[in-house]
Amino acid sequence: MKVSRRDFIATTAIGSASLALDLHGQNKPDASAAPPGNPPKKPLIICAHNGYDYLDRGYALLTGGGDTLDAVMQVITGPEDDPNDDSVGLGGLPNEDGVVELDACCMHGPTCMAGSVAAVREIKNVSLLSKAVMEHTGHVMLVGEGAQRFGFAMGFPRETLLTERSRKVWLLWKETMSNQDWWGPGLASPNYKLPDENPNHSSLREERIQQMEELAGKLGIEPGFRAAAVQRVLHPPYGTIHCSAINEKGEMSGATTTSGLAWKLAGRAGDSPIIGAGCYTDQDVGSAGATGNGEENIKVCGAHTIVENMRRGMSPQEAGMDALKRIVRNLNGDMRKMQYVDMSYYILRKDGAYAGVCMWSGPPEHLRRFAVHDGTKRYETAVALFQGKSIGWPPMPDRQHLAPEQKK
Repeated sequence: MKVSRRDFIATTAIGSASLALDLHGQNKPDASAAPPGNPPKKPLIICAHNGYDYLDRGYALLTGGGDTLDAVMQVITGPEDDPNDDSVGLGGLPNEDGVVELDACCMHGPTCMAGSVAAVREIKNVSLLSKAVMEHTGHVMLVGEGAQRFGFAMGFPRETLLTERSRKVWLLWKETMSNQDWWGPGLASPNYKLPDENPNHSSLREERIQQMEELAGKLGIEPGFRAAAVQRVLHPPYGTIHCSAINEKGEMSGATTTSGLAWKLAGRAGDSPIIGAGCYTDQDVGSAGATGNGEENIKVCGAHTIVENMRRGMSPQEAGMDALKRIVRNLNGDMRKMQYVDMSYYILRKDGAYAGVCMWSGPPEHLRRFAVHDGTKRYETAVALFQGKSIGWPPMPDRQHLAPEQKK
């Protein structure tokens, strides 16, 4: 179901009013409150939905006495190895130059150690590379060429990360949208201008999508993937996977890995490699991680904010919703801007309590969800701040909705 901006604003205005969102206030827990101190009765892993198929192997290692960070790596290296997951590792959608660049970070609760890498090329399992930085250097973060050289020295193989499918989607972007890039201004900038409302945009958009699907066929994109390829061009996916784990002793670890935002500027790092934004673990409190709009999450230090909220006595769900509200407040509660922003948090407290929260619920037929394993593997629906589906970033409707002859 396609939703126009006019319909979106009308429906979200009702939804946001019903939420009675206080953008300037925060949850005020009892000052004497502290997170529960008892470890969980059984191990638990929480992760983004794209880690579901790999939870069993992570949980088997965890219940077999393995380290919590090793268990996390068992989960998140699965999507990294999957060429059909175009948001992580092999087959990730590339930057504007057609080059896949990967980011990752990890934190090990028992030792308070951390590692991070950003803008890494030609190494597939950057989650393991971030772990190698943690274990084999005196640093926390390596980036770009330096991280790559370190990885090769540690024995990571040099691999071509751009698959034929991702290359063809990049070509579709180059052919149709490369003049609609990430050079800015950004959504929060006072120089950013919201698009004009135009009732003719809907029909023009449908015509444009049809033209793009025809071009996708000429580029050799398989019929069953053409519509999805067009959507990846028009609305670059955020992707990413975060995973946190806790064992029966209460030991925790977390990690996040991504190929980053599609069509980004070369060298762009989002929140995934930023300790405290894309991932944060504190052995005394809990672990949290994020997927979604990295730039907005960096500005609120989302994962660290959530863990500190739990330290102050908030539940995992309350802590996550508070971080989402901070993002909304940074954009002054402007729902026309919020329609382009999405964010999900995955939260685990040291007693095994957990939550998944998100900015937008998604459409009724495809609600946002996350994956959990505590002896039973399952999906659960995330708690949303707003009901409905975001449009996605970047907001470039004035041109992407027009047929080529109307762009002159």
